[in-house]
Amino acid sequence: MIQGKKSFEICSTRHSPRIRLQIPVFVRGTDASGSEFIELTKTLNISSFGACIASQHILRTNQTIHLTIPAPSPASNSLVPSETPPILARVLRQNMAGDMRLFGLQFIHPLE
Repeated sequence: MIQGKKSFEICSTRHSPRIRLQIPVFVRGTDASGSEFIELTKTLNISSFGACIASQHILRTNQTIHLTIPAPSPASNSLVPSETPPILARVLRQNMAGDMRLFGLQFIHPLE
């Protein structure tokens, strides 16, 4: 260390831990070519603030997409809603894993 200068380590901290959990989700948005799509895919991991999903579509960094978790068909007197409200997310990054595209997402409003 040079005298009079401090050494700093840059570290990445998360707001909440990621959980390796595969949840089926519908992804709705517009791909990089401008075509609207809806796709059934899954999360690879999730936290209160974001998720990693697989998608066949090419998404742009900083674009907003909608995620909806499929719900079972409700019984006539069930308290289970027929669908979840859409979760808005922003695309942060893209990685390739073989022939699969993985997208890191940040939720616009953290999950509670």
